[in-house]
This record gives sequence, C-alpha cells and structure tokens, in this order.
Amino acid sequence: MKCMYCQAKMEQGTVPFHIDRKGIHVSLDEVPAWICPQCEESYFEEQAVDSMQALVTVVEEQIHKFAKTA
Repeated sequence: MKCMYCQAKMEQGTVPFHIDRKGIHVSLDEVPAWICPQCEESYFEEQAVDSMQALVTVVEEQIHKFAKTA
C-alpha cells in the first residue's frame, strides 16, 4: 500500500486515536493502522474503523442511560 500524500510504502503499526463527540471523549493508545514512514500519515482498515465506531456507539448509549438515572 502506498501513502496517498507522498507515495511512500506504508508500514503496519499502531497509532493513538482520539475522538470528541457529543461531550464524550474517547482516547485509544494503540489502534492498528497503516503508517507512512515518510510523512507519518496513518490509515485505518475497515475492521478497525468499524470497531472504533461500535465502541463510541456503546459509550454514547451508556452515557444516555446514565443521564436518565441522574
């Protein structure tokens, strides 16, 4: 796989991922990704994106339930 920015060959590794959404802050230290050794751009595979989206959805649902009981 080549980097879409600089065309260098991508390498597998892990990168941190942070998302802020609807007052929720999720931070993951090591998410599998393709990383460009030249420009440090990173790309996630579909499975990783699906997992991250599922995690955020579960957190949102739990926060919503918690807010109703408070």
